[in-house]
Amino acid sequence: MATPTPSQTNDSVPHVPSVPAAKVNYPRLLPRQFASIPPEEYIAERVNDSIAWYDKSANKSKENYLRTRAATVIGGALVPVLVNINIPYINILTTIISLIVVLLVSLESVYHFREQWTNYRSTEQFLRNEYFLFTSQGGVYAALDPKEAYKHFVDRVEEVILSENASTLKILTSVSETRTETKTTTKTPRIKVTK
Repeated sequence: MATPTPSQTNDSVPHVPSVPAAKVNYPRLLPRQFASIPPEEYIAERVNDSIAWYDKSANKSKENYLRTRAATVIGGALVPVLVNINIPYINILTTIISLIVVLLVSLESVYHFREQWTNYRSTEQFLRNEYFLFTSQGGVYAALDPKEAYKHFVDRVEEVILSENASTLKILTSVSETRTETKTTTKTPRIKVTK
């Protein structure tokens, strides 16, 4: 027997089979009808995916921050001690350690691992909290009917994700913008010397 076409089934849009969240291949999104995502699918596909991504990214940023911070502190403490020791090639060693410290501090000022870590972790915690408030009909959802609660939940989740994205972009671009502004505003005037 042949599969019915949309015109044969009274549907204006062809039926798209539900795909488990683990099999969704981003950025390809499934075609769907307007307002057709039930809360369970939204939580599985959007909220859980976002929580997992923010958790993984927060852990990675925290590791990067703590490693670079520890290396700079240890390197910064070693250099003054090594300078006072009289052994061959100590000047080369202290120069290399000092260079590594400067590079790590510079990388931290470019990548902002600490700020990313705190942004990602706070967003992940907000999403978890919002999920539990929504599913237990607590907090702002207590007095809302299920449809209104779901709309409010989606709005809050999407708002916090957009806010975090904007915050991260602002943090990562602030250094380059500051450097560009400094270059354009601190030009030294040319002095004409006449004889």
